[in-house]
Amino acid sequence: MTWVTLAVLSAAFAALTTILAKVGIKGIDSNLATAIRTVVILIIA
Repeated sequence: MTWVTLAVLSAAFAALTTILAKVGIKGIDSNLATAIRTVVILIIA
């Protein structure tokens, strides 16, 4: 894979994460939602 392919995949997954986060956590406070996303990203990283 070239770096261009990896960059495009990274951008696509970032967009998908944002969309899913907005759809999945509508009833939660925005600060709590941000904290949850941050923890999940840190675990994955």
